[in-house]
Amino acid sequence: MDDGPDGPRNRIDSNTTAEPRWSGGGLGSLGVVAAVFLLVTATGVGAIALGPGTASAQTGFSSGDVDLDVFVPDDTFTPGQTSELTLQIANDGEVNDGSSPDSTDVTTTARNVRVEVDKQRAPISVETGERSVGSITTEEPRDVPIEIDVPEDAEEGEYEIEVELEYRHTSRVFDVGGTQGDRSHTVTREVDIVIDDAPRFDITELDTAAQIDDSGATTAEIENVGGERAEDLTVELTSTSQRVSFGDSTSETASVSSLAPGETATIEYDVRFGPRASERAYPLNATVGYEDSNGIPGTDTQPTLDVTPMAEQTFEITDTDSTLRVGEDGDLTGTVTNTGPVAAENVVVRYADDYPNVVAIERDVAVGRLAPGESAEFRLPLEVTREADPVAKSIAMAVTYRNNDNELNRYDDVDAVAEVAERRDQFLLDIEDDNIAAGSERLVNVTVTNNLDEPVSDVEAKLYTDSPIGAGDDDEAYAESLEPGESTTTSFRISADGGAAPRTYSVEMDFRYDDEDGTSKVSETYRAAIDVTEAEGGGVPWLLVGGLAVIVAIGAGVLWRRRG
Repeated sequence: MDDGPDGPRNRIDSNTTAEPRWSGGGLGSLGVVAAVFLLVTATGVGAIALGPGTASAQTGFSSGDVDLDVFVPDDTFTPGQTSELTLQIANDGEVNDGSSPDSTDVTTTARNVRVEVDKQRAPISVETGERSVGSITTEEPRDVPIEIDVPEDAEEGEYEIEVELEYRHTSRVFDVGGTQGDRSHTVTREVDIVIDDAPRFDITELDTAAQIDDSGATTAEIENVGGERAEDLTVELTSTSQRVSFGDSTSETASVSSLAPGETATIEYDVRFGPRASERAYPLNATVGYEDSNGIPGTDTQPTLDVTPMAEQTFEITDTDSTLRVGEDGDLTGTVTNTGPVAAENVVVRYADDYPNVVAIERDVAVGRLAPGESAEFRLPLEVTREADPVAKSIAMAVTYRNNDNELNRYDDVDAVAEVAERRDQFLLDIEDDNIAAGSERLVNVTVTNNLDEPVSDVEAKLYTDSPIGAGDDDEAYAESLEPGESTTTSFRISADGGAAPRTYSVEMDFRYDDEDGTSKVSETYRAAIDVTEAEGGGVPWLLVGGLAVIVAIGAGVLWRRRG
């Protein structure tokens, strides 16, 4: 019996041997003696005494043995698990005789070592067959992993298993050439393993409500499948993917106060999937820490768990239309549809573009709750400035919503195409009779038509004139309201100076009004033509008028001198 670190180990040497042989020539005993004699004679080395297992140090001869032993550093296993049994094989071989430094390693090395485990009466199944581990020297032990399966119903206790070691060994080596005692050996070692029905756990596959580019609750069931109560459990999940996280961390721990044998508990985590995640399983490593009934801490490493995200919450905007026109307010209308896998609460359609010539009168409009596949119509009021071009515009939109955890999220991958119509006059003017004689005044009737697509109210018209056309104080008019396309006629009293040359002059008019939403606006300024004709009665006798003006001026001067 040899003593190992855990107690005595049996060594059983088989009788399997190979015939003694001499390498390097196949000489018989007389041939070897003659060869050695010649070598000694030629080199001057002293005589050799060939006895059983002995040689003179001067011959360059070494003889040694191999002594293999097996140890199990971690010998405790749990029912219901497939585990790795690590066998540590050490070689305590020794040099028996000789002193050649070049050959001592050869005579103490086990070559072509093969390992096979026999479970004997242990309630396990050995999943690994015979393994070849190469050579084992006295300097370095060799670890040999063996996979074993311990069934759920395995009884607690200490069991003995056998380890069969087969190897080749050369017992003698000569420096001058040749070996002796090159044989195959088979030895058996017994080692003990312990099956301990301590607390152990089974965690079911994770169930998550989290979607891609979102976070959500992730739950699992943990069951104590061992034979002993566990206290103060901590269940840590660790992500190995950059696309799966627990908030800002790669791991999160859930706690369970205690679990009796056969008892289950639900554990919950908050898992987030990144925007580049896909609908596939992502691995999570699980580790359970606990204390047994004696307060001794333990750890149970679980098989890798998989968690698969739900599809990303998406939306689609379709059936877009617009009443947008250069220089006016208009509406962008459309239909928003929930194309995601779950219901979205408090859905809001938002204008998200930065066009300088398209201004949001209202940046968002709420449409409420949308179930998967459900749609709702929306109307978003926008203003198009006078500097805009009348072209079709692809307007960036966004949809905000709240998820099942009432967290506010935003989906940006939506656009709406809107046609912008050409600029037009808000009001149309029509002057019924646009002639006036020089030196006269008259009422001019102006018909004003609402050319917009919406009703207007509190319409105030203002007339602007320049000499020789004047309107005095009669330059304003008022209409309470005008529906789209509706007209009203108002009158202005205008005059033409007596000295006005007969030709066409322009007057201007603008309007201050309230639109359909009650917003006060000022229209563009519109021009209208007024034709001035010659004075009635053949015109003004300009020569006579000039002569009278001269006579009056001379008379006034004489009178002033007399009074002086």
